[in-house]
Order: sequence, then C-alpha cells, then structure tokens
Amino acid sequence: MLKKWKNAPPILARLVPFAAIAFANAINIPMMRNKEFTNGIPVEDGEGRTMGFSTVAPGHAIPQVVLSRVGMAVPNMVLGPVILEQLSKTAWYTPGMAAPLQTLLCGFMLAFSTPICCALFPQKSSIQVDKLELSLQDHINKLANPPKVVYYNKGL
Repeated sequence: MLKKWKNAPPILARLVPFAAIAFANAINIPMMRNKEFTNGIPVEDGEGRTMGFSTVAPGHAIPQVVLSRVGMAVPNMVLGPVILEQLSKTAWYTPGMAAPLQTLLCGFMLAFSTPICCALFPQKSSIQVDKLELSLQDHINKLANPPKVVYYNKGL
C-alpha cells in the first residue's frame, strides 16, 4: 500500500492538509458545541421573542457551520496547491517566487472565500415548528397565533 503512495502525484501530498482540516472541523465544531444538543439553543418567532430552547435546531445549525468552515478552506487548501503546481511548470517561474505567490494567492482567496462561505447559510436560520421536539411544539402551539416557523442563530 505504501509503495503505491510513493508513486502518487505530488499534488496529492499537497492536498493532505485540506483533508486534515476538513476532518478536524467535522470533529471539533460538534464537540465544542455539544452542550447545545443537551441544553438546546434559543428559537425565536419572527419578531425576536424567544419561544423556548430547542435541542433539534443544533442538528441543523452545526452541520451548516461545519460546511461553511470547510468551504472557507477549499480555495486556499485545494485551489492554491493546484494553481501553484501549474505555475511551477511555466518557463518564467522560479523557486523564489513560491512564497510571495502563495501569500498573494492566499490573501486574494481569503478576501472572497470567507464572506462567501459565511453567507452560504443565513445567520438566522429558520425551522418549521412541526420539525421541533414535541414538548416545544406543544408549548408554541398553545400560544395565541402560534408561528409556523421559528428562527435560531446558527453561530459562526
């Protein structure tokens, strides 16, 4: 098995850090926010009044945060190595250009990837009341003019 990897294209070795970051985000974010699964996160009506705490909403919020964090890493950790690999094959490229090119490329990509990936999912996400836990559904449905949709802050 190791012999096959020794003959693998160098670009694969450059993509290993991305795999590590994606895996780390997939583990770290849910672990850091694990209390939300037991204590819940506040859900609000359209006017910002807290309706209660939901333990179902984190199951929607946390994967959204993981996806946006992994998405932020894609340009720098995937496109960066691919672009630099292609540039290194050009006639005008010299090894001394690697650090400045990588710095410019990272800065340019971060300027766009961070806001784009933060905007993939709305900060205040919505969930239908009938998707919440039964106890919270009952509490909300007992209100005068109960909302059909409630909102939660997905976090960053």
